[in-house]
Amino acid sequence: MQIIDKGFVRAPKSYIIQSLFAVAAVAIILYFVEVLTHAAIVAALGASAFIVFAMPHSITATPRRLIGGHTIGIICGSLCYYAFLTGPLGELAANWEFSLWFVCALSVGLSIFLMAITNTEHPPASATALGIVAHGGSYQIVIFVLLCAVSLAIIRRLLRGYLRDLY
Repeated sequence: MQIIDKGFVRAPKSYIIQSLFAVAAVAIILYFVEVLTHAAIVAALGASAFIVFAMPHSITATPRRLIGGHTIGIICGSLCYYAFLTGPLGELAANWEFSLWFVCALSVGLSIFLMAITNTEHPPASATALGIVAHGGSYQIVIFVLLCAVSLAIIRRLLRGYLRDLY
């Protein structure tokens, strides 16, 4: 069993440079926001950065899937949050011990379903849905996620001649 990837041994420069691109892109994005308390959303965007910089030619790195997937994650998370955890249903759910867990799980399942039927599959976007339910929906989170997804898509496009799949 080989521990170090053969591609790294042949071309370590690509691995190092693309990892540094990811550091720079995520650092710049996070510099402008104060949502680090929303761990699930930040983790989702970190996973998206991994896909963009480690697997840039993967179908899940395309703008349709990157931006579309996070958009669906936002929609599903917001829908589940506002439909089940606020208003009249929110009062009912407050009395049920497992309501938050169930609504989080529902948002993930719904996002998977909608991404699959719209060909916008981007696995990290399900965590966006979960994060919105867990931390509450707000327009700041929506703007943050969409700006990050669009920024990653633009960076991928600008660097496409320099990025290669690292697998």
